[in-house]
Amino acid sequence: MSFAEANRLGSKGEPFLIIYDYKKDNVITIPLDKLDSHDIEFEIKDFFNIKNNEKNNRDLNFYKIPVSFDNYLKKFNKVIDSIKLGYTYLLNLTQESEIIVNSNLKDIYDHAEAKYKLRYKNEFICYSPETFITIENNIISTYPMKGTLPVTSSNIINNGEELRENIKESAEHVMIVDLLRNDLNMVAKNIKVTKFKYVEKIKSGKGELWQMSSEIVGNLESGWQSRIGDILEKISPAGSITGTPKKRTVQLIKDIEDYDRGFFTGIFGVFNDNKFKSGVMIRFLEARNGKLFYKSGGGVTLDSDSNSEYNEMIDKIYLF
Repeated sequence: MSFAEANRLGSKGEPFLIIYDYKKDNVITIPLDKLDSHDIEFEIKDFFNIKNNEKNNRDLNFYKIPVSFDNYLKKFNKVIDSIKLGYTYLLNLTQESEIIVNSNLKDIYDHAEAKYKLRYKNEFICYSPETFITIENNIISTYPMKGTLPVTSSNIINNGEELRENIKESAEHVMIVDLLRNDLNMVAKNIKVTKFKYVEKIKSGKGELWQMSSEIVGNLESGWQSRIGDILEKISPAGSITGTPKKRTVQLIKDIEDYDRGFFTGIFGVFNDNKFKSGVMIRFLEARNGKLFYKSGGGVTLDSDSNSEYNEMIDKIYLF
């Protein structure tokens, strides 16, 4: 199936769910009235949900088996070399880590809380805090999320202002905002940054993180519903999980990461009631060959520290 099916359903005003992978090779588009025959659950907070979850109250314990630091460092150094050569300015370096847990995807999905939740059969789940795009009343909005710091007793007093003032995290954020402005400019007009560097608290395992986002909006021409697939294809993958400049950075990711992201960092969204809302598939857990793999990472710039980035990748591995 291709993005053309989303165009077709959108032109008819038929509600649908769309799920596609990072490379845009696998596009799954299902009318909402046909979902009963699929083993899929999803929730988009304050918008739509399909769920049949009764939480199992047992404690979920898990053990992380991340890639070794030496292995990660080799890839990190390749990113730094690419930055010094001028091929990229920011690259989102991710890896997969095996986890051992006394549960299954269904139970983990039921326990997780997030703005965007998806369980696709017994293959993968995501519980993501990150919006990709929303469309309503011919207005397209995107919310690039880049920049994190742990919530501590000292920075909770000023509501995460420390993150806004952090030179490295702020530089990453500015680059991604500029990239997303350019992406929206390919499909819309009158692009504006309406909120810049706002900070929110999000759950992260047993702790909390400050997360920095911005809001960028633009105007779509009437009839966008019949072009919704084309819009998604043109602006994907999300800039926040690739880097800048996007085209060259995507190629570097392929060469450096040396594993298949699959649906991780892809997109899922829902068209319903003449509106569209979608999330980036991060906080992602995949079942493969009888094992579970959690995929995570973060943005690397010239100012990045390899130990900090490695630890951030591991810290982002959490179940709920």
